[in-house]
Amino acid sequence: MPKSKRNKAVTLSKTQRKGREHKESIVSAVRQASEDYISMYVFSFENMRNSKFKELRDELKGSSRFFLGSNKVLQIALGRTPADEVKEGIHKASVMLHGDCGLFFTNLSKEEVVRIFETFEEYDFARTGTPATETVELKEGPLEQFTHEMEPFLRKQGMPVRLNKGVIELVADHVVCHEGEPISPEASRILRLLGVQMAAFHLYLICRWCPGEFEIYKNHSAENPSNGS
Repeated sequence: MPKSKRNKAVTLSKTQRKGREHKESIVSAVRQASEDYISMYVFSFENMRNSKFKELRDELKGSSRFFLGSNKVLQIALGRTPADEVKEGIHKASVMLHGDCGLFFTNLSKEEVVRIFETFEEYDFARTGTPATETVELKEGPLEQFTHEMEPFLRKQGMPVRLNKGVIELVADHVVCHEGEPISPEASRILRLLGVQMAAFHLYLICRWCPGEFEIYKNHSAENPSNGS
């Protein structure tokens, strides 16, 4: 009986080596950035959208550099104690790396950084499982924004619809989602068809480090008092 290819043993040494090399390259790049830029910020994010984030990276690449990745790797790069920190006092920022966050090295002024982060906001369609920011309800009657070919699809999404003289008609009021409740896969598809964008991509400053200075931002310390210790 021929051997099954599914049971073929695969060595992980190359994969493990590439993973280690990637981590080492991040550590090296972060440490170089600490030499190249005058200040560093730890920031958190909500509803990350890669394409929008790339646009921001490109916009600021002449003066700044972002790092996202494993918090543990970023902490190692900066140093987690006064004994192993790469710059004096920077370990205080390292311990703030928790959850969805990253590093922002820059030569921009503090005022300009605060302005950029406070004004950055991009809306997109919410993904399955995201809490709805509002209740969306469709009233009984014709749904003229949809073509008749979409009637079977809408029915599969749980909508009580029928065709009436070539027009899709909602035979009863239908709640697509309730405010505060997780959006279902069906609701996510319907909201996209309706053009309703509920996911706001935000960036929040957690703390700032530069030689001789360290600052925790109030909006973060108020929400996460334990992180300020």
